[in-house]
Amino acid sequence: MKKTTSLALAIALALPLVASAQYAGPSTVPTMTVKQLLDTGKNDQHATLRGFLVSHDGGEHYTFADDSGRMKVEIDAKHFPPGVKIDDKVRVEISGEFDKDRFGNKVELDVKRLSLAP
Repeated sequence: MKKTTSLALAIALALPLVASAQYAGPSTVPTMTVKQLLDTGKNDQHATLRGFLVSHDGGEHYTFADDSGRMKVEIDAKHFPPGVKIDDKVRVEISGEFDKDRFGNKVELDVKRLSLAP
C-alpha cells in the first residue's frame, strides 16, 4: 500500500511538469512585425511576434509593441512562464491566432505561447 501511495504521489507531482512542456523546435509559422500582421493578416492566421508587452489592459488583455507599431493581444495567465517576471522591458516572443472581425474594426492576437525572445 505504501508503494502505491508513493507512486501515485510521484505521478501527481510530475503531471504539472508534463503539462507545461513546450515544443521548442523549428516552425513554419512566420515571425512578423505588428505592422505586417495588421496590414496583411487574415482572420485565424497563425503568427509569431517579437517585442514587448507594454501594458496590462485588464483581465487577459495586454498591449504588445515592436518597432513597427502596437496591437492588442489576449494572453491567458497559464501561458506566462512560471517564475519569470515579465514587464515592459523584457523582450518576449508570442505566437497565436490572429482574430480580425469582418470589417477590421477589432483585431487582436489570441496568444497560445509566450516565451522570452531569443
